Amino acid sequence: MTMMFQIIMNIVLLTIIFQTTTIVPGTGRVSASTSTSSSSSSSSSWRNNRFVQSIQTHYKEAHELATIEQKVEDYNAKWVATSRDSAQATSKRRLICLPLDDRFDPPMGMFSHGHIQTGDKISLPSCFMTTIKLNQAEVPWLFKVTRVEQNNEKDQDGDGSGSGSRVDVDVVSKGYAAENNINELVAGPLDCRAPSNYCFMPWWMMRALQLKPLDQVDIQLIKTIPPGSLVKLRPHSSDFSKDISNAQAVLETELRHYSSLTKGSTIAFDYNGKRYWFDVEELRSAPKGEKQSMVKLQDCDVATDFLMAKDLVKEKKRKLEEARKAREQEEEE
Repeated sequence: MTMMFQIIMNIVLLTIIFQTTTIVPGTGRVSASTSTSSSSSSSSSWRNNRFVQSIQTHYKEAHELATIEQKVEDYNAKWVATSRDSAQATSKRRLICLPLDDRFDPPMGMFSHGHIQTGDKISLPSCFMTTIKLNQAEVPWLFKVTRVEQNNEKDQDGDGSGSGSRVDVDVVSKGYAAENNINELVAGPLDCRAPSNYCFMPWWMMRALQLKPLDQVDIQLIKTIPPGSLVKLRPHSSDFSKDISNAQAVLETELRHYSSLTKGSTIAFDYNGKRYWFDVEELRSAPKGEKQSMVKLQDCDVATDFLMAKDLVKEKKRKLEEARKAREQEEEE
């Protein structure tokens, strides 16, 4: 990063020198522009130079990213320094999040191939392999992903460098994300090849946590998620039951790509080229069936129950409202 900054600064300085100096004819000497008109012309030329503007934009973006990375480094260093042992020191990291794309799709034939947007797997830095070993975590390896409140950081630091109001990334219409706003959820590792200080997650997960690219999240190994026994899901569309003859079996098969579920989130799966969304309404754990906010699914005997689809609920409410208004009209007459 330091070398990149040095290169950018050298280009900017050379451009400034070029824009604000003139060569004296016949002498070969370089002199600075001294006249007001020459200086004004040079300044105007500098401001309107597209190359210079591009350099300024890239420099600003690089500086902002370097600031975020430094904050993340400082937080992680503090966490390591205050941890009681190496296992705890490696159990948590603050990371910069970015959305998963096709470059992370496992090769054909491998588990999770074609399911990077319809599963709960995230790409983590290689340090989390050490985390798993030192903490002797058993499969399934689960990590709690918690949204870092940027505005709070801005107030505490007082430097005005926070990301400000959270951007609502509207990708629902594109079939990438869900309409949620929760503070934390649980995910499993897709791989451990993300760069240091970064993680990559499905679009639905970013939307559920109300994150935008380059926002920060805390990722922590968690070993206390109870095994699930029952999952109640609400389809977004009644087409789900119309399009799929054996919906229960299909969904249970697709749920294998989710190592855990979080209440309040919205998950998806693809079938015959169409994406279906489900709200996670209720979770119960084994063996007593207690209600939980998070449960693990992998290696668990989990039953699924479908609630009335959201579009049918909306239609039912509309009809009830029309009936109510009709009764009020009759009473007035």
